[in-house]
Amino acid sequence: MTSSAVESRSTRDFWADAERHLVRYAGAGDFTREIITRAAGSFVYTESGREILDFTSGQMSAILGHSHPEIVATVRRQIGELDHLFSGMLSRPVVDLARRLSETLPASLSKAQLLTTGAEANEAAIRMAKLVTGRHEIVSFARSWHGMTQAAASATYSAGHQGYGPGAPGNFAIPVPNAYRPDFTTATGELDWRRQLDFAFDLVDAQSTGSLAACIVEPILSSGGVIEPPAGYFAALRDRCHERGMLLILDEAQTGLCRTGSWYAFERDGIVPDILTLSKTLGAGLPLAAVLTSAEIEERAHELGYLFFTTHVSDPLVAAIGNTVLDVLHRDRLDARAAALGDFLRTGLRRLAERHAVVGDIRGRGLLLGLELVTDRETKTGADALGARVTRRCLELGLHMNIVQLPGMGGVFRIAPPLTATEDELALGLSILDQALEDSL
Repeated sequence: MTSSAVESRSTRDFWADAERHLVRYAGAGDFTREIITRAAGSFVYTESGREILDFTSGQMSAILGHSHPEIVATVRRQIGELDHLFSGMLSRPVVDLARRLSETLPASLSKAQLLTTGAEANEAAIRMAKLVTGRHEIVSFARSWHGMTQAAASATYSAGHQGYGPGAPGNFAIPVPNAYRPDFTTATGELDWRRQLDFAFDLVDAQSTGSLAACIVEPILSSGGVIEPPAGYFAALRDRCHERGMLLILDEAQTGLCRTGSWYAFERDGIVPDILTLSKTLGAGLPLAAVLTSAEIEERAHELGYLFFTTHVSDPLVAAIGNTVLDVLHRDRLDARAAALGDFLRTGLRRLAERHAVVGDIRGRGLLLGLELVTDRETKTGADALGARVTRRCLELGLHMNIVQLPGMGGVFRIAPPLTATEDELALGLSILDQALEDSL
């Protein structure tokens, strides 16, 4: 048997085994039909020898690119020294990371709990908010994504509510302030987010049993279509929450740690959340998350017997990785780099919009950008089928793009390359996207 025949049979066996043994977990989405063997920098490499430019940073997480040499060195060193401990034991990497994270934040956010995933961090944040307020009702955006565990999933409205029985009681969705597709408008047709927010909380107040605990939101809704609420919105939202005795939880899983051109996306609005959650970007692709809050909230939670720990709470291995991530972000000034590269990428996307009438909107900040395809710019009719074709063609040409998996939002691309990407790599991605758009029309 020839080597090519062996490889072909092996590939057939791989996909047969995948279909036979793997649980499919992404709703209607299928696995990408490529066998990935390694990844480095801004690229992933397939078993067949293809090089694919990764415009999603893995699962929107690998902000330092794949297999960053300093992350690799930290993993190799730490795994041989101290990997995992009993949950009540502490190590220097854990305390160092808690201190260093607090130093990047407003002074009030001085207490940290280290966990593994975004869902876990949001679960802990919601649990803490319920405990310290003595209430249970949670408000979130109607296109939110906060995770797939119970409380996080109950506050998630992008997908996953049908077919699983009742969620946690007392969850309310409020409309998303989408400037491209406004539901409340001014006399000139622009989004009237103040009137929308008043309407939202009128509905919340009407449905509440008087037990409003917290509002959990993303500064930029990523899975919801890369939608950034207008300047001023979050300050007004904070005020609505505090008027009702609610805590404001910000989920910066994808926006935190320099991706948007600043260390945290909430800095634009001059606010400070009561609780902040970090995850994806904190571990640069490895499982690390954090909940940060004030000493006052932590003290009250402790007095009331706050209980939330997992097998991998305060694990030293991933905490050491988090410290290395902070080292690289600070040293290489990746906040400024993300801002500059974001401007470069946005300029390139605008040029695509000049060439292709199907590009309806470009939005986002730094290196978290969205591009929405439409069939008609006047009516803004969505282009789900076109989005699917462009995604497939991009992959064929060597570019991995992520399309939003929401009904009516299948024409929205989430573009989130690593903060370590080069202008040449971004230019390559733009060139491939240009070709894919040309080929798919």
